[in-house]
Amino acid sequence: MGFFDAILGRSKPKRANLDDLFALPPAALTLQAAADFVPTGVGAVVFRQVEGSAFDSAERESVALISSDPAANVRQTNDGFGYTWQVVSDADANVVNLVTNLHAVNAALVNQGFDTMLLCSTVYFAHPDGRRLALVYQYKRGTFYPFAPTGPKQRDNALEIQVKGILSGELPFEDDMSRWSPLWDAPGMDENPRPLEG
Repeated sequence: MGFFDAILGRSKPKRANLDDLFALPPAALTLQAAADFVPTGVGAVVFRQVEGSAFDSAERESVALISSDPAANVRQTNDGFGYTWQVVSDADANVVNLVTNLHAVNAALVNQGFDTMLLCSTVYFAHPDGRRLALVYQYKRGTFYPFAPTGPKQRDNALEIQVKGILSGELPFEDDMSRWSPLWDAPGMDENPRPLEG
């Protein structure tokens, strides 16, 4: 923190640690045991796309890395709000492999100097009763939050708070709930590479 920041009472936002994503596989086991939400094997990296050959190269690098995994699939979609989603799926719903592939996308962009373009990463879960849930990692905050949509522009706040309670000892959660931004119509949220068990 700089001298003037200290005097004026300002603090720097927590820097994202891409390795935070590797806390997700054990957290997924805890979530399944406590609330019956199982990983769907799908996640996404969301970033603001910019023009230029270096950015294109970083995108191609991440897609090539993921494509080398025979169980993985990656597709890219734009959400109409200026953000690009690289949606990654793992045919075995293996959270370790999925997180490794999401990390590859992040690292490819960061290594080319595009870390400021990263918005978030998501990993999706489903309940046997049909409910859906995302764990969202915010790069600029270095924190996670849950998002549980229930319908058009509706979300299950009680479930989100419950999930934070279940996983707060395993993931760095965002304490300011006003920053739990909804990801309406998130690409990949309703996908399952394989039938869910249970």
